Amino acid sequence: MHPKHPHDPAQERVVNKAHQDGLEAVLPLDLSSCTDFDELAVAMSRTAFGGRQLGEAVDVLVAMAKDPECKVVLTLSGAMTVAKMGLVICDMIDRGLVQAVVSTGALMAHGFVESTGLCHYKYREGMDDAALYDRGYNRVYDTLEPESNLEHVEQILYAILAGWDPSETLCSQKLNDRLGQYLIDKHPQVRGVLKSAKTHGVPVYVPAFTDSEIGLGVAIHNRQRTLEGKAPIAYDPFLDMEHYSTAIAGAKRIGIFTIGGGVPRNWAQQVGPYLEIIERTLGPEGGGMIKRFHYGVRICPEPVHWGGLSGCTYSEGVSWGKFVPRDKGGMWSEVLSDATIAWPLVVKAALQRLDKSGGPAPKGPFTGSHRWEAR
Repeated sequence: MHPKHPHDPAQERVVNKAHQDGLEAVLPLDLSSCTDFDELAVAMSRTAFGGRQLGEAVDVLVAMAKDPECKVVLTLSGAMTVAKMGLVICDMIDRGLVQAVVSTGALMAHGFVESTGLCHYKYREGMDDAALYDRGYNRVYDTLEPESNLEHVEQILYAILAGWDPSETLCSQKLNDRLGQYLIDKHPQVRGVLKSAKTHGVPVYVPAFTDSEIGLGVAIHNRQRTLEGKAPIAYDPFLDMEHYSTAIAGAKRIGIFTIGGGVPRNWAQQVGPYLEIIERTLGPEGGGMIKRFHYGVRICPEPVHWGGLSGCTYSEGVSWGKFVPRDKGGMWSEVLSDATIAWPLVVKAALQRLDKSGGPAPKGPFTGSHRWEAR
């Protein structure tokens, strides 16, 4: 053997044993040792790639659920209720995994359809979209929503608005609460997102309210009131913002569970910078109190390099003051997957693990306030 040159850079390299560096081994996924979804998630967390992401997401969801001082916000985008994920949302609410919901309006509208006992239908390859329009079917990728379903929702909405006190300013949280009460009264045997939310005192916010069938229904109702010589019902989206932010300000710790991204995700996350700006500019009398999300789970296939909020990493959110950094105790997991595949697995595994250990910690209500409403 030839001796190495005394100045060879290879001689300066220190090769340690992995255990001395505190490294954790990745392990083969042994399905024979997994008897339920919880055990499968634990085993997946010890593998790599998307499997590890999914397993670690279960760990974070369970940690959020078992933290008695953490209030958890669920944000929803994409056609998840058309995709028949509505009962997964119900399970998260009914089992105490989330204390508030921020959603697209369409997701709540389509969920309301199935909560009244109506159905969506399978789209078959080769169906003609122009013919579907003529026959009264609206297509959402591989699923059909009959226009008659949406007309049914409109009639319910008009009846609720007809009884609305015109002196009370409307916001999405107030209206979703009323829709939930309607489901409790009229459809007691059918599970539904807004019904579960109303039953458990979970507020549901729709930041982009006019971007939905229910929002359009409110607009049409107000046009009808104008034609009848009546003042339209006032709508103020800032009531949602103040109700949500006061509840967040009053929580000891906060967590977020996100499906997709878009407006619901950003609206929910911007509460940290909002409260920080309030404290900096208005002081304690402004009602601000700096809060950042301590926990986070995101299930979304969008890559970060597209630059949109849906693909934005939690690490990037740290720079905005939205999330607690990992070195300060922040705990998060991001699963780059179709939510209709990963989401049910994460929730089922978390519920099984919680059942083995006494269930989620009691959280108390997500108590917001409209006290900053203009008078």
